[in-house]
Formats: sequence, C-alpha cells, structure tokens
Amino acid sequence: MIKRFLEATLKNKLGKGKAIIIMGARQVGKTTLIKNALSDKKDILWLNGDETDVAKLFENASSSRLKTIFGNHRIVVLDEAQRISDIGIKLKLITDHISDIQLIVSGSSSFDLANKINEPLTGRKWEYHLYPLSYGEMVAHHGLLEEKRLLPHRLVFGYYPDVVNNAGNEKEMLKHLSDSYLYKDILMWEQIKKPDKIVKLLQALAFQIGSQVSYNELGQICGLDGKTVEKYIMLLEQCYIIFRLGSFSRNLRNELKNSRKIYFYDNGIRNALIADFSLAELRQDIGSLWENFIISERQKKAEYDGLWRNKWFWRTKEQKEIDYIEEKDGQIEGFEFKWNPNASVKKMNRFLEAYPGSKITVIHPDNMEEFLL
Repeated sequence: MIKRFLEATLKNKLGKGKAIIIMGARQVGKTTLIKNALSDKKDILWLNGDETDVAKLFENASSSRLKTIFGNHRIVVLDEAQRISDIGIKLKLITDHISDIQLIVSGSSSFDLANKINEPLTGRKWEYHLYPLSYGEMVAHHGLLEEKRLLPHRLVFGYYPDVVNNAGNEKEMLKHLSDSYLYKDILMWEQIKKPDKIVKLLQALAFQIGSQVSYNELGQICGLDGKTVEKYIMLLEQCYIIFRLGSFSRNLRNELKNSRKIYFYDNGIRNALIADFSLAELRQDIGSLWENFIISERQKKAEYDGLWRNKWFWRTKEQKEIDYIEEKDGQIEGFEFKWNPNASVKKMNRFLEAYPGSKITVIHPDNMEEFLL
C-alpha cells in the first residue's frame, strides 16, 4: 500500500474542534486517504453527496435533524460534498451546534465546494488539497533508485493511483479517467452548454504546455470567445486538472507582465487527451513532458510540505526566458528544466543583474531529487 503524505496530518487534526476539508480531482484517492487515516477508529458514518437520497437528507436540515441523522456516530465523513445544496451553511450548523462530531468533508471541485464553505467555515476548518500520487510518495514507497528507473514511464502515463496500480493497463485506465470522471463536475455545472468545446480546449492546452497561451487564440481554435475560454480554464483549474503560472515582472521595461502558461497536474491525462502514449525516448515533445512533470511535482511538494512561496515564469519581449521562478522571504531563485543533463543553457546575466542576489539552477533527471524531495 502506498502511504499518502497527508495521512499523518489528518490523524493529528482529529478531535481538534474543526472540520477537515479534503479537496482534489476525482479518482486521486481522497476516500482511500480518509479510510486509512481512520483505520483504527469506530463509530464512523459515511455519506456520499453523489447519492440522491443522501443529498435529500440535508435539505432544510436543522441542527436537531442533523443530530438525528448522525445518531451515536462520533465521526462523520461526507464525500463529494459539493453535491449538497447550501453545503456551507449545513457544515457551519454541524461545527457550531454538534461540537462532539468530528466532521471530515471531501470534494472534487473547488468552484462548487470552496466557494460555498469559505465564508461560513471561517476559523472552523482545516483545508488540504490532494493530487495524483507524487514523486516523493513513490520514492518513499519503493526507493529512489526504482522510481528514477520508472521516470520515462511516469512522463508518459503519470501518477493517477489506478494507473500506477494497474501496470500493463495504463492506457485503458487513462482513457476511462479522461472520458468520464475528470469532466463530471464541470459538465454538471449549469453554465456549460457545449461540453465538446471543453475537450477541444484541453487538447489545445495539451499541445501548448511550456508555452505562453493566449485566450483569444485558444478561442479561435475551439470556436469560443476569449472570455468564455478564460472562464472554462478557471473551471478546469478549480477541478484540479490544470493550473496557471503567471509571468514575473518588476524591474525591466521589456518584461512580459500579463502572460501566463498552463500546465496539467498529471502527464498521463495530458497524453490521453492527445492520444499519444509513445515511448518517452522516441517523443519529440519530451522537453515539454519533462517541464510539465517537474513543475507539477513541485506544486505537490509545496502543498504537502507547506512551502509558502510565490511562483512564476520569466520572459522578455526579446524571448529571453526562465522556466520557473520562486520567491521566498525576499529571495528569488530561477530554475531551468532540461531533460538532457548535458544540454547547453543560455546565460541569464540580464536577469541576475536586474535582481541582485538571485540565482538560477538547472534541474535535470540526474539532480531532480534536490528539487522534489
């Protein structure tokens, strides 16, 4: 069994008087994580908001009715809570009036769940984000050497638990994921009128990882206006499929100020969208796959290790670029990502002069553990 980094954190937060909120894409293992964290506990009530009768239980529910529903259970787990109407108010009722209940809530779309609970549960919750399995988790599972040997495989098939646990059937698992689960929350949202446009948009983004994106250009590809593209990208981000990286700009007049790049949280999903599972060693897009992999894994590490850092990419109008920038406590560090450890790296004197005290590090497969572990 692969142990998730958040298990110990969840166990430590039990009984501390606050709701525990776990958000992340469908099929990343939220329910399994919660079950493992509660493996030695009894009196647990499991409820799934995807089930119609469960959602009805919470309609017009008062604190007295909720007490009746929970009975003698001391831990209540509510999966896919975004399906329940006015969920924020219901959770506030529980935390305020049924204080002996430990509430654990999971959700797969932050545009539904987070927006509804942030204000009602201010000061009443611990919130965590779960992603597909991470490089660090797999190293902890079977060692650094084995995981580095599997790196070309991970670049193609990614880290979704069902994919990792079904060796030999990765393509089938990824097709199932990309055809159904990932879009479920978005397509059920009332404002999505053309689901085929979502798929076209994702395919267009899949071909542009590592490059700057224009909402208007994407709209021309997908048959959407720029504002609709921006809205759809926001929804895809809030469903933990993609994430945006903005441009860094402070000192130089020719720095790009309002650009963005878009990455996928999982390489396997990206490759499923373009139906390309060819070997990493034979791919023309290996540089883009490496950049997407290393940046997405860095985001997981930041979440699980509690790294508080600002992050961007940097580029000038003259096409000078640094793949990734982090700032912590006023210290700026740039990173270049190269699949080939022997690849030449452009000098970045202009950046280093503009930002005294900053430094630039090249990350490649031979030293990736310094960046991800």
